[in-house]
Amino acid sequence: MAEAKILATIPRTDTEQLQISISEYRGKSYFNLRIHYTTDGGATWLPTKKGVTFAPEQLDLLSEAIEEAKKEFMAEGEGE
Repeated sequence: MAEAKILATIPRTDTEQLQISISEYRGKSYFNLRIHYTTDGGATWLPTKKGVTFAPEQLDLLSEAIEEAKKEFMAEGEGE
């Protein structure tokens, strides 16, 4: 398996982060959202089983859902 290309990381705690990446498995590329952890102060991040993997053809649906969520959150902010 090729090395994953990390697109972004979102810190959760001092020892946990969400890694957003593209990786290859059995000759196919995938988009991954996965929790990683560290035991050495962040020098090495290891994957957990907590996460989700998307095939490329699912990304438009995911993107649409994120855009809809952004609209919902912006609408909530207007009412405050």
